[in-house]
Amino acid sequence: MGSKKKSKPCRSKKKAKTSADQAQALDYVRAWAHLAPPEPSAADADTDDFLPAQAARGGGGGDVLFELHSHSNHSDGFLSPTALVERAHRNGVKALALTDHDTMAGIPEAVSAASKFGIRIIPGVEISALYNPREVAGAGEPVHILAYYGTCGPSRYDELYSMLLNIRDGRYLRAKNMLAKLNRLKVPIKWEHITKIAGEGVAPGRLHVARAMVEAGYVENVRQAFNKYLGDDGPAYARGSEPFAETVVQLISRTGGISALAHPWSLKNPDAVIRSLKGSGLNGMEVYRSDGKVDGFSELAEKYGLLKLGGSDFHGRGGKDESDIGTVKLAITTLCCFLKMARPIWSTAMKDILLKFAEEPSSANLGNIIKFGQLTNADAFSPINTGIDVVDFCLSSWSSNDDMEDVELEEVRLKLAHYAAER
Repeated sequence: MGSKKKSKPCRSKKKAKTSADQAQALDYVRAWAHLAPPEPSAADADTDDFLPAQAARGGGGGDVLFELHSHSNHSDGFLSPTALVERAHRNGVKALALTDHDTMAGIPEAVSAASKFGIRIIPGVEISALYNPREVAGAGEPVHILAYYGTCGPSRYDELYSMLLNIRDGRYLRAKNMLAKLNRLKVPIKWEHITKIAGEGVAPGRLHVARAMVEAGYVENVRQAFNKYLGDDGPAYARGSEPFAETVVQLISRTGGISALAHPWSLKNPDAVIRSLKGSGLNGMEVYRSDGKVDGFSELAEKYGLLKLGGSDFHGRGGKDESDIGTVKLAITTLCCFLKMARPIWSTAMKDILLKFAEEPSSANLGNIIKFGQLTNADAFSPINTGIDVVDFCLSSWSSNDDMEDVELEEVRLKLAHYAAER
């Protein structure tokens, strides 16, 4: 009897501590994610303007919905960035990472659309890479690395852009090689069909080839196209000009991003890949899907000290085989850990971008600054004439003035003031 009486206060204290930790995490995440909301409509006037509608009705508790893996028609998604953001809003998403394959071209449109709904856009990209232990001849497999940047985007943007452009150029050759293999397999697909599906200026990927195969009647659906022909071990699979995965992780780190291994359950030897990428600076890995945690991968994340992340990998193709955007509900403590790791890194990137501009306040550098902001017209702003005000302009565009210390901002302002005085 005595031991039972003693155990009750312990359980109570543990619950209280857990509750307090979750409350602090919720406050932290909310403070970052909450932008000024649009004017409420009559339809949602009685709904909490921060939580998803289902949570406001009492079903979601302290949920703050982050979507960390989504695609638009700037790569192999079906929806425009605007339509993607609108769907995310309807599903209660409050922070959306647009992670198109090997391009960030859709980010400005997504930012513009998100401003109407008070949604945070996390500029992202899913980079195609190759893992090869080098010492094993003929070994290697495709790996996808997610990169998450702050609202200012990546520092050293030109370096990242060069890598992404090289990958996209390789995708054209890769697609042609896949069509050649399909032709030998008596599945002829026309190049014009692929480029029409991909859209103007979009580097074709396997999903575009799969869709062409469906439309031509060679397979019943995209999944069958991958299973029978286009999968990593399929007879029509081809590689492009993907960089080594370790190089990609190092570049993400160097440009002020957070790196995460996408869908590791698709890898042949995930432990070896994760171990190698951790050594190169990998920050996290996907562990969660809409159907829950994938067996074994949470343990791998713990083994290598990686953030446990996840997202829907939404493409908008429709059908029961695809998870809808926002269906992966990450725990508030998970989101808190993600932001506490990311924000200092994003802050450093922001400072580097501003300092580079302060040293050379040219229109070209201004264009890099506002590339992912709501204010995207560099011609309407004269950086040389306004001097110190440029810092406030940039921070207003990024909506991230809470991410840098005043002393760091003052350093940038002093450099700009010095430049203005010399003019």
